[in-house]
Amino acid sequence: RILRDHHPVAWQDESAVLGWPAGPGFWAVTRHADVVRVLKDAATYSSYLGATQIRDPAPDDLPFIRRMMLNQDPATAAAATTAASTAGGGDHGRLRRLVSRAFTPRLVERFEARVRDRARTLLASALEQARTGDGTFDVVTAVTDDYALLNLADLLGVPPADRGLLLHWTQRVIGYQDPDEAPPPVLGPDGEPVNPRSPAMLADMFAYARTLAAHKRDHPGDDILTILARDPELTAPEMEMFFFLLTVAGNDTVRSAAPGGLLALAENPGEYERLRAGRVDAGTAVDELLRRHPPVLSFRRTAVRDTVLAGTRVAAGDKVVVFHASAHHDERVFTDPHRLDLSRSPNPHVAFGEGPHVCLGAHFARLQLRVFHEEVARALPALRLAAPPRRLVSHFINGLKSVRVEVPA
Repeated sequence: RILRDHHPVAWQDESAVLGWPAGPGFWAVTRHADVVRVLKDAATYSSYLGATQIRDPAPDDLPFIRRMMLNQDPATAAAATTAASTAGGGDHGRLRRLVSRAFTPRLVERFEARVRDRARTLLASALEQARTGDGTFDVVTAVTDDYALLNLADLLGVPPADRGLLLHWTQRVIGYQDPDEAPPPVLGPDGEPVNPRSPAMLADMFAYARTLAAHKRDHPGDDILTILARDPELTAPEMEMFFFLLTVAGNDTVRSAAPGGLLALAENPGEYERLRAGRVDAGTAVDELLRRHPPVLSFRRTAVRDTVLAGTRVAAGDKVVVFHASAHHDERVFTDPHRLDLSRSPNPHVAFGEGPHVCLGAHFARLQLRVFHEEVARALPALRLAAPPRRLVSHFINGLKSVRVEVPA
């Protein structure tokens, strides 16, 4: 709150952390209006110039990273800089239209029965194990890790035997800062850690994507990858990048938000009782839980030109980092923001982003989260924590490694 009230755009030094080298520093943006402005104004705050992670990518990796839609700018914004325009930053709109044709609400909604059955099955198994054990279970390891992973695998059309690969790749790319999630970093010739998003570290994922795409062309299914693999406008490298984006973002969004929402409910038993009693719409509740526990902590942009943000001069080339959780607690937008109110409306959270990069998979994520919380409310008459939660070490993902709850006798 101190930053929001007095330093809404504040310079942050970028120290070396866990073996990762120091950086040049960045502007931290903490007010809701300024976060939305940065996310919407791609002509001033580029995803393309330096990609979207706080840490600068290696210069040799940047052309590869820019092939991902997440790290591109819309055509109108790309034209704002010669570098972005010349290098094809304007591909963003074309790629977004292509994947939108596959990611339709109608296709996603066909998965609801399967998603609900999975939630019930995983919860029933966790409850049974708890009742024959110590009376507790870990929501993350017993339910939400598999729930998010298997739902995504169904949507993508990944064969059952290969589904563990999705979790392995997600942990490697997202959890690389956490020693519990990933092995020690691979060091390059200069002795510095190699970015897990660099092409050298993703060769196995891309090889798998090529093999699976070829299989889908010959054996089509009712899934996203079949649609993308058979789209003549999508090149093979673009297909591989979509697989990377969907595998990592599609898995970890729900994998983080589901236990985060449950944790918020456990800490607010009165609101959980309202949800169980049907006194609040589950969809509205999901929005409030996303406000309380957004799956993404931060996104980076790079200033295209000298500009002024919230009265602060930002120079061309400066890193500008928005912080979602701070925006979600901005008293200028949310009444009593520290109170969980499952019926809060309107609720302009930015958990799925804003502007040209708003999450294409938001509909599927909302469906999964709504079904998950409906089934938890059906299965558990009360939510009580059995141990303090354990959080993922990450500056990017608001992940949870453990949320252990008691099972009423």
